[in-house]
Amino acid sequence: MYELVFWQYQEEIYLNHQLVYEALVDGEAVEGLEVLPIQVIRNRISSVFSDWEKVDEDSWQNPKGKGAFQVKSTPESISIDCYGTQGKTMDKLVSIMEEFKCPLFDPQIPARYDEFYEDEDE
Repeated sequence: MYELVFWQYQEEIYLNHQLVYEALVDGEAVEGLEVLPIQVIRNRISSVFSDWEKVDEDSWQNPKGKGAFQVKSTPESISIDCYGTQGKTMDKLVSIMEEFKCPLFDPQIPARYDEFYEDEDE
């Protein structure tokens, strides 16, 4: 299993990414995060992965090969557990979340990939 986690900071807010992740995993609300359009994001994922089998409301499985993922959410975050998925699939999920200005936090490393957003103002 490989976990991908996404959230968006409110303007002028920058917190310790690892502590934000730990709080989200524990189900705690984190002050300083934007409320996300969760249903819109889930609809976008469904649209992009329309050729995948939707196992339940939160889970998709690749009918043409290996790979599956499950989406979990709070009002301020999206977490996607990937099971045997290829890098291309994870890249698609990251791209979807970038559409919503939510960069990837990779808890396995741990690292957050928000340099793109920080450079926009320069």
